[in-house]
Amino acid sequence: MIFALLLINIISIYICYAIAKRRKTDKYYWALVGALLGPFAIPFVFFSKKNQND
Repeated sequence: MIFALLLINIISIYICYAIAKRRKTDKYYWALVGALLGPFAIPFVFFSKKNQND
């Protein structure tokens, strides 16, 4: 059970990181949010604003 939850959390971190990288937002921030919130963070990455500097 704990292994499954850990695996879901790691997958969520990767998905948040990959989406943030593609949207050109702060990758490490969204990876941290993915670590803290798990799969609940994934929808919020889509609403993040793109960096104006890039």
